[in-house]
Amino acid sequence: MPAPISADQRRRDREVLLDAAESLFYERGVRAVGMDEIRSSAGLPLKRIYSLFATKEDLVVAMLRRRDRRWRQSMAEHVERFDDPRARVLAVFDWLGLWFEQPGFRGCAWVNAHGELGPSSPAVLDEVRSHKRAFHDQIAALVEAAGSTAVEPVYLLAEGAIVTAGVTGDAASAREARAAAGALLG
Repeated sequence: MPAPISADQRRRDREVLLDAAESLFYERGVRAVGMDEIRSSAGLPLKRIYSLFATKEDLVVAMLRRRDRRWRQSMAEHVERFDDPRARVLAVFDWLGLWFEQPGFRGCAWVNAHGELGPSSPAVLDEVRSHKRAFHDQIAALVEAAGSTAVEPVYLLAEGAIVTAGVTGDAASAREARAAAGALLG
């Protein structure tokens, strides 16, 4: 009988699995990637994978949730380097532009997952909506701190820049959205 897996090993396996799934899902899409490919990439047996996540849908939700925390934290760290509230709002678009220029940028992971799984997966849809609400709330806090009521237009500019860059592969949408946000803020 094999030795039981420690809590530390379980956490390490979970992170390795989430890293592999995130890389594959983001690069190729959720439906295009099978569990055998995830197993091979993670170097974990399927039995271990299914002990960590009962279904592929559970794995997708966990991957999106973890990505959300890292993604929004990275943006927050970038904008917090600025003291001026207006500059913080505009820094969101600078951060987006840096993200768009990264090798392997393939648009918004949440929009991509929604496009693939949408209404067929209530759990994924809930996670996508949770991310979008949290991103909206981050934008709202920044815009309101800058003394503006233009929360919705600025949020839509950010979302539009992300989708446009994902479709076109051109980071210019971040600069254009930044200019429009600057005009809205006055």
